[in-house]
Amino acid sequence: MPKFPKIITAMIATIISLLVGLSSSAAQETRLLSAQPSLPAASAHGAARTHANSSARAATPKQFELARIAPSSAAKKEHRLILQVNTSDSASMNLALNNALNVAQYYKEVGEGVKVEVITFGPGLHVLRDDTSPVKARIEEMAPSTPEVSFKACGNTQEKMQKAENKDIPIVAQAQVVRSGVVRVMQLQEQGWTYVKP
Repeated sequence: MPKFPKIITAMIATIISLLVGLSSSAAQETRLLSAQPSLPAASAHGAARTHANSSARAATPKQFELARIAPSSAAKKEHRLILQVNTSDSASMNLALNNALNVAQYYKEVGEGVKVEVITFGPGLHVLRDDTSPVKARIEEMAPSTPEVSFKACGNTQEKMQKAENKDIPIVAQAQVVRSGVVRVMQLQEQGWTYVKP
């Protein structure tokens, strides 16, 4: 992913160099033609060249405008990341939160947009359980300062835990319950999101 903006920038720089070279050589050729005495055969040839040069110059501003717009379009690209957690291991939970923070911070520093969804299901629902989460304090601290990171809890897992434990399973206020965590991962991947399992 990080190579894509560099490739676009290199291509734009090459195009601009070619256009500047074309514009310079056209101007130089026009000066040479105007300095030469006009001959009947040469003047028709010169007129054709001058017409071709003026066409090239007319196209150049449009091409420069496209080259100027392209980098800003690339800079506005929004990166999208899924972080899946399906284990109750606190080290894995902390790793997922570290990854989310690192990705959000990186794209803030380079001036590009990013969305990160931490999606939990199975034993990973404990990340977002209000009564059992070992990382609840971190999530409460992260939420207001890192709005690029959102949390999704699997509704299917929540229902199964409620039946198994015979009680309501509360989810932290910073999370949203989705019907199925796995389906949520699939839907986002189908929309082009990048998937990582820490």
